[in-house]
Amino acid sequence: MQFELEGKEYIELNRLLKFLNMAESGGQANMFITDGEVIVNNTTETRKRKKLRNGDVVEFGGEVIEVVE
Repeated sequence: MQFELEGKEYIELNRLLKFLNMAESGGQANMFITDGEVIVNNTTETRKRKKLRNGDVVEFGGEVIEVVE
């Protein structure tokens, strides 16, 4: 799946999970991230507010999300 930044420079990782309804709340998104359940660009990511930019790839819950402009 692709997520379009729609003119923005970036989106924070926890906001992306919440926006795509992969987490019910920001708190749940933060928990998934700090528990090491999210992979960004083939590396486990534990920074909740990691800035995702064009070309970044997020893997979570069996889904792959490509961030595009």
